[in-house]
Amino acid sequence: MLKYYTASFKAMGSCCEIRIYTATPAKAQRAINVAMALISRLEQRYSRYINDNIMFEINQAGRCGHSINVDDETAALLDYADACYQNSDGLFDISSGILREVWDFKSNCLPDKTLVNRVLERVGWEKVSWKNPQLCFGQPGMELDFGGIVKEFAADQCAALLLERGIQHGLINLGGDIRVIGPHPDNKPWEVSIRHPRNKDDMAGSINICTGGISSSGDYERCIKIDGHYYSHILNPKTGWPATGLASVTVLADFCLVAGSASTIAMLKGLAGEDWLRDNGFQALWVSSKGQTSNSLSY
Repeated sequence: MLKYYTASFKAMGSCCEIRIYTATPAKAQRAINVAMALISRLEQRYSRYINDNIMFEINQAGRCGHSINVDDETAALLDYADACYQNSDGLFDISSGILREVWDFKSNCLPDKTLVNRVLERVGWEKVSWKNPQLCFGQPGMELDFGGIVKEFAADQCAALLLERGIQHGLINLGGDIRVIGPHPDNKPWEVSIRHPRNKDDMAGSINICTGGISSSGDYERCIKIDGHYYSHILNPKTGWPATGLASVTVLADFCLVAGSASTIAMLKGLAGEDWLRDNGFQALWVSSKGQTSNSLSY
């Protein structure tokens, strides 16, 4: 008989959890250890806070306006980021993380517009030439940030790893980026509650899921709130200012990576994000900046 096991830990700056059903505690522990090791490896490789990894080497090249050759795993992430850029009309841009130089979401103060515009000169995936395996920066002072895709990628990789080890019922939650690898053993789905962006004690809705990925983007976790207006950490790479129109978007997709990028793109598109989600066939739940909730979920 399968038994339920859980493990909670911190990784990638988030509270994380793995829930699985296996026959024995030993098998559960081995599977969880392997999954946690994979997450740790990806964090060590792609965290921008570490000074001796591939991300550091990429950004050293970016700051100097040089070229760098990358490995297959990094190339796959760059290919995906490029596809997201193309499919979002340039709104999903992994070069925009450098805007953190002028945006401090702990200060509760807005940056000077002149400073934002100055940093914007170093933003733009179109200024980067990417042809596997070579990444070439067109101008000095640029940086890339995989923060919008690595956690979701890690959730999917964990799911594949656990499936390879015979785990057929489980859920991986990496700071709200979720991948499900099968229902509970009685075939009941996992129920994932979606927090309301304007009241942390209320739920905007819930999603029942047996397999696939769920990811949310919103303006409420890291934000500046001034006179009742939320300035989100999700920054438009064309203007340098926060996305507006939607307070949160939760997307259900086959993979957590796809769900995560789709929710971010929808947030960046604002109210037009609702049509973008529908046009691209995504099941989603969204809340407007005025608190109105809508969804395209099918149960």
